[in-house]
Amino acid sequence: MVLQPVRGTRDLLDQELANHKHIIKTAESIAATYGYKPIETPIFEYTSVFQRTLGDTSDIVGKEMYTFSDRGGDSVTLRPEGTAPVVRAMMTQGLTQILPQKRIYSGPMFRYERPQKGRYRQFHQLGVEYLGASNPFADVECIALADHILKFLGIHSCTLYVNTLGDLESRSVYRQALVDYFAPYRDDLSEDSKIRLDRNPLRILDSKNPDDQKICQGAPQFDDYMNATSRDFFVTVCDGLAAVGIEFTRDPHLVRGLDYYCHTAFEFKTTALGAQDAILAGGRYDGLMEQMGGPAMPGIGWALGIDRLALLLPQQEDKPPFKVAVIPVGDDDYTHSLVLAQNLRHNSVTVEIIFSGANIGKRLKQADKNGCTVAILLGADEVASNTVKVRDLRGATAPEMKERTVDRRDLTQFLKAEQLS
Repeated sequence: MVLQPVRGTRDLLDQELANHKHIIKTAESIAATYGYKPIETPIFEYTSVFQRTLGDTSDIVGKEMYTFSDRGGDSVTLRPEGTAPVVRAMMTQGLTQILPQKRIYSGPMFRYERPQKGRYRQFHQLGVEYLGASNPFADVECIALADHILKFLGIHSCTLYVNTLGDLESRSVYRQALVDYFAPYRDDLSEDSKIRLDRNPLRILDSKNPDDQKICQGAPQFDDYMNATSRDFFVTVCDGLAAVGIEFTRDPHLVRGLDYYCHTAFEFKTTALGAQDAILAGGRYDGLMEQMGGPAMPGIGWALGIDRLALLLPQQEDKPPFKVAVIPVGDDDYTHSLVLAQNLRHNSVTVEIIFSGANIGKRLKQADKNGCTVAILLGADEVASNTVKVRDLRGATAPEMKERTVDRRDLTQFLKAEQLS
């Protein structure tokens, strides 16, 4: 039996891996101009970190978490999202007294769900968390950072949708209105929504079940239940986005799927990936740290799916990398070739030594096959005269390529000039 990767996982290499690294490097560089510092949290946490924050009614906790007992009997979970671990780290590291805290993270996350285009069971996520800022302009800045990163990456085929979830007082009134509305439809709701009706009816609005969606069409609108504080907060966010030139669409049905969100909720969506349209989503979560046993602290953040975003990157017509092949002519020339290669590498030249091949012709063909731009031939005569033979591998078959003799002392400068040509 040929071993295969586990369903919903995959190997990353070559251009796909380069795209992932490009997204991370770009996001970290731009986020640094907004004052964000990097953070890395463990891939697994005690299960309570997620159970206490994601809520028992969420699909993540109920159906998707990879949870197991370790040898010490502790229940641990592979992280399904990044916000709760970052907030836990702020508490653990004693950073709640040094505010505000702006952090950016990236890495693999794990959820047991049906794999599809851009969605995997081990997926890669990048996110930011802004802790300690209650001002609505912090929401504007956080969204502006997301918009900045997407546009810098060349992602223009997306639309920003925003909504408000209001404060606790507004949500409590709205919650009762939803219970009163959905109660007569209890028998017609999906099994998940029946549970949500008792625990968190706001979640029903986020149901993907077609029957639930039909019922939701007549549900009360949150705007009718917002108090003045919530309304003013949202107006400030919308005005701020307009002031910095960020276009958006109000989506009154947009709700975040986790219990700790309040006030601003937002998503960047695209029509370029079919049903998997959300590429970045986030919102405000003022009650999260207190829910985790820490001090009451406001926060806002977002996360993007690197796997999905990579599918939207513009096609790059990159110039092939400049790579040098060092080819020893005889068996006695291997040590000299190794020394030469190391000297070039220490001068930032990419070098591959071609050891295989019965003769020079086959070694040149191997160098060409490996994508090398030029080949350096080093034999006894070259060692004695402190020179090398440089053969151009561009645009011709190996036996016909032009060849020049170069003094070893001038080799690095010569190769760097060739790289620019």
